[in-house]
Amino acid sequence: MRWEAALVAVVLAGTGLAVVWAIGQAHRRQEVLALLQTFGSARAAALQDPRLLLVWQPLATAARRLFPKAFATLDRGVSGTFPFSGADLEQAHAAWTAAWLAFEAAHDEEYRLKADVAEQDVRRAADAEAAQLARARVSRIQHEKMERYQARYAEYIRTARTLQALLDQPSASAREADNIK
Repeated sequence: MRWEAALVAVVLAGTGLAVVWAIGQAHRRQEVLALLQTFGSARAAALQDPRLLLVWQPLATAARRLFPKAFATLDRGVSGTFPFSGADLEQAHAAWTAAWLAFEAAHDEEYRLKADVAEQDVRRAADAEAAQLARARVSRIQHEKMERYQARYAEYIRTARTLQALLDQPSASAREADNIK
């Protein structure tokens, strides 16, 4: 009879451990799904607008510290660093630089055309007062061109430097993989 009680105790203990293990597995799956939901949409948005990486990458780094096992699972699933790999950061930096170059060309052309029209108005002015107003318009266009350029340049530099700083950080997934082992 004692051995039967011991057998029942072993079966109950085994069942209890199996339940605890299953609950733990379900909890880990929930963590992974929550991270996928949160950072999956963030990844899609950040790949469209590199500036969003400036917000999401630090959040991902903090989340990696809080949920290292869940991120390790995700990293294995994507065969890289989830949600943003070094290649993603490089692509974002390249896209941001290309967008700047495109802005610069379009900006120069836009204001060259505006200035040409205003200069023609100066040449066509019928009297001194009309010429003075046209010259003031040329001056305002040049001032507006510089203000817009400087504001956009400041944003470009701030974003490019931050993206570069993110690129220069050592791989978080490599550090965390070592901590999990």
